[in-house]
This record gives sequence, C-alpha cells and structure tokens, in this order.
Amino acid sequence: MDVFQCIFNRRSIRKFEKKPIDDKLIGLMLFAAVHAPSTGNTQEWEFIVIKNEEQKKKLAVAALHQNFIKDAPIVMVVCADMEKIGLRYGERGRNLYFAQNTAAAIQNILLSVHSLGLGSTWVGAFDEEHVKEILKLPENLRPLVILPIGYPAEKPEMPKRIPFENITWLDFHGKKYEVEFKPIAEYIKKALEKISK
Repeated sequence: MDVFQCIFNRRSIRKFEKKPIDDKLIGLMLFAAVHAPSTGNTQEWEFIVIKNEEQKKKLAVAALHQNFIKDAPIVMVVCADMEKIGLRYGERGRNLYFAQNTAAAIQNILLSVHSLGLGSTWVGAFDEEHVKEILKLPENLRPLVILPIGYPAEKPEMPKRIPFENITWLDFHGKKYEVEFKPIAEYIKKALEKISK
C-alpha cells in the first residue's frame, strides 16, 4: 500500500471481527514500531502485547470502561522507559522527548496495522496507575497508549480536518503560507494521461 493511501485512508476502528491475528503480523507491527526515529536514538519504548481475555477486560475497565478494548483480538500497550530517557536527557527527556519518541513509534504501528488490513485506535484516556498494576510494570515504565487491534467490523467516514492552509505560516507566525495543493490522485491521473498520449 502506498504511504499516502495509508495515511489518508486510515481510520480509528472500535469494532472488531472475532478473528485471531497471526503472530507474524504482530511481529511486522513491532518491527515497524522500532524503526521510528527517537531523540539521540534512545529508543526508550517498550511494548506489551495482550491476548489474555481477562487482562483485556481489566484494561477496558482501567480505560474508563471503553469496552471495545476487550473485544479486540489483541491489545498493545506502548510504554516509555522514563529512567532511560531521563539518564540521557534529564528533565527535557522526562517532560518532552519520551512523548515525541513513543508517538512516532505508535504512528508507525497504526500505519502498519492499516496496511495489513487491520484496524486500531489510539486510546489515551485511562487510569495510569491501574494499568501499571494490571501489567505489573516496573516503576521506570510509564504506559502511554492502549491500542486495541483487530480486523475491522466497521468503516467509519473520515472526520473533518482543519485545512493545513489555516494552520501553516511562512517564516513567522501570521504570514500565510500559500501553496497550490492537489490530491495525489489528480497528479497520477495527469501522469497516466501523458503516458497514454
């Protein structure tokens, strides 16, 4: 799947088919995750893959009763090693870099999930201490995101997006950045027309 198709067509999925996910596909998601950039190549991310039904139910409760979590064939929890990033970058690492780095890994997971014909959604609302307890996380690991993953049982419409022209500036804030932008499909169509001529 083309990277632009993957970005533009990915949707947040909260309904899943009762169909198991092959471990090889999970391995591909994780392989994609660890290829994300990180500050100074720190790679402070860690991943917990949950298949156990009771564990998934507990996570759904800890995530403020978002019950679709327990219906996913697998749930992945992405964590950050706060000690690792802090040792290298101090307060800035503990206050900022950990979030940037793990977000990049999470986006890689979400895009790989979509490209494999699966679906997921970014769940950030949960009781952090409860999740740590459920997963028996050591003190240095902070759970950041819960990703329920499975074969989609829904096709949500694309939510509205703020046009990038409204939130992008040139050289300094307030100076409009004007760029001619056409969806990639139009460029491909024109290129094919040229080839056929």
